[in-house]
Amino acid sequence: MRKVAAMTEEFGKYDFGLDAGQEERAARLHREAIIVDTLHQGPCGRRVFTDAMVEVLAREYAEHRDPQRAVLDTWNMPVRLALKGEFPALEQVWRASGLTVTSKQIVAMGCTSDFAYSQSAFSWFSFLQQQFDTFPWLRKILVADDFAKVKREGLLGSFMNSQDTVDLGWDLSRIDTYHGLGMRMLQLTYNSVNHVGGGCTDRTDCGVTSFGKSFIERMNGVGVMVDISHCGRATTVDACKLSSKPVVASHAGCHALYAAARNKTDDEIKYIADTGGYIGIYCLPNFLTHAEQPTVEHILDHIDHVSGLVGWQHVGIGTDWPYSAPDEWGNARLADWMLAMGFSAKDGFANPKVVIGFDDHRDFPNITRGLVSRGYTDEQILGILGGNFIRVFRETCG
Repeated sequence: MRKVAAMTEEFGKYDFGLDAGQEERAARLHREAIIVDTLHQGPCGRRVFTDAMVEVLAREYAEHRDPQRAVLDTWNMPVRLALKGEFPALEQVWRASGLTVTSKQIVAMGCTSDFAYSQSAFSWFSFLQQQFDTFPWLRKILVADDFAKVKREGLLGSFMNSQDTVDLGWDLSRIDTYHGLGMRMLQLTYNSVNHVGGGCTDRTDCGVTSFGKSFIERMNGVGVMVDISHCGRATTVDACKLSSKPVVASHAGCHALYAAARNKTDDEIKYIADTGGYIGIYCLPNFLTHAEQPTVEHILDHIDHVSGLVGWQHVGIGTDWPYSAPDEWGNARLADWMLAMGFSAKDGFANPKVVIGFDDHRDFPNITRGLVSRGYTDEQILGILGGNFIRVFRETCG
């Protein structure tokens, strides 16, 4: 049987050709930085899943046959075990990554009625709040000063986000309710058109609707960041023009380097930056490169592209990968769900590649080491690792 591999492998050692002084500098920066992952699926990757855990998931799936439920049950299994005091690897792996703050997602996508909205969304809020109430090492991030506070106190932090607005329906007061429960970032659309705007994989990108304009204005007023990661191009531009606060693409890539619908064009990146916003580069191998074998160098290429185009102050990391699931089980269920969520077979979710040098969140030091290898200054590295996002968080959320 496979055992939980919390600390048994060596990570963060990709060969960038750094000398001893550069390695020492990278290690210092990784220790000192407030490192933020703006779209997080972890911290536990495939290595923590034992055969017994997979057997439970397979048995449950055989009964319900719901790919979305299977994906979310898999993703949340390490957390649920940790809540029962049975999975110390959750904290161990997180700390080993060096990450200070991550996002925690409300996943209620696809609800079409008020009852479904309340049942799904609030069960997620309850699940996330249970983590903040149970884990003595975890704090909820509500205002910008909380980032430095958790770092100073040796704790870990998370802020709440969601990747769709469809669950909020047509009632703008629900934005206030979400904010009151801790939501600080909200993505306008997920791939497909909804009542707020158009999605990046839909055949029609309508831009932001009239209701969407009111929606964005309410988000600005309450203090919830406008996320356009999965939005269509017209919707992205409209959101940037309509928002009075900085706009973020919490997890995206550069279309100029890989022409995927999920990646942002140079024009979109410029519009985001013009709002004072932020682009979090993801580590998703499907959308980074045409090379046969993606590596952490390709992640750094996307960071370089944004930095060169609009300045290093507007880029950071929103990994969105590695996916928290065992390979065989997780890939099959994820592919089923992603096809239903607007992606196509050519997007490769049935058999995703690994990123050499970022195969686990414990490889996060490779990002810092890679930025050193690319010649970024200390100020720039600290900004990319988290400071840039904290600035946007402060301007939007207080």
